[in-house]
Amino acid sequence: MATTLQPASEQATKSLINYRVDGGVAVIEMNDPPANTYTYEMNRQLDDAILRARMDNDVHVMLLTGAGDKFFSAGANIRMLASVDPTFKYYFCLHANETLLRLEHTPKLVIAALNGHTVGGGLEIAMAADIRIARKDAGKIGLPEVNLGVLPGTGGTQRLSRLVGKSKAIELMITGNTYSFEEALELGVINDIFEREGFMENIMEYARQFCPPNKAAKTGWEIPMESALAVERENQQILFQSEDAKEGLSAYVEKRPAEFKAK
Repeated sequence: MATTLQPASEQATKSLINYRVDGGVAVIEMNDPPANTYTYEMNRQLDDAILRARMDNDVHVMLLTGAGDKFFSAGANIRMLASVDPTFKYYFCLHANETLLRLEHTPKLVIAALNGHTVGGGLEIAMAADIRIARKDAGKIGLPEVNLGVLPGTGGTQRLSRLVGKSKAIELMITGNTYSFEEALELGVINDIFEREGFMENIMEYARQFCPPNKAAKTGWEIPMESALAVERENQQILFQSEDAKEGLSAYVEKRPAEFKAK
């Protein structure tokens, strides 16, 4: 079946993702004001940024956020979706899924800094991160796609249920309501809420604690239990052979602070 290509636009050459590395932290910022909605072009740039951070040995943590102070992201660009045929929409969603899986599967810790409204596909992006921290009183969060006659099609049906459980996820999706960051914290959708003032500075300080010579861990929850346990054993064996593991065990026995070197 033929696919109607997305109409050419200035987005094809516009920078929609800002990228920088600061002290071991790769900051990936979605930048399409006012709501940082994503298109195929933005997702391609996001995909590139994820790979860039993954392949950079000086990057240990990836920090994903939105430009400005009103939106992390409001999700997919509705004008774009309304202008293309169902085949394009399908491949658009497929690529979005692939991009978020790449984000989720990267061995490096991924933190989503929710600086504003995080709704629809914006929340789906955030849920692919390992840790979500919101800016106090900065906006709402939720999956309101049902109000558009569609479902959360970028992993929302799966990741939300894994965070809050099947029943609560169904309730949140079929009502299409948005809720406060405080409610999201109670539900377990986000990990913490930081004060509005100095939000990004505090997020960066938080992220740096997981860069060498400090520590971090990944879970492997997205794969079946037996496979996950095998991954855990293999990673543990690699760590047992590392200089840092020897240092950590020696420091404990000698009752002194460990000096890790990421080796």
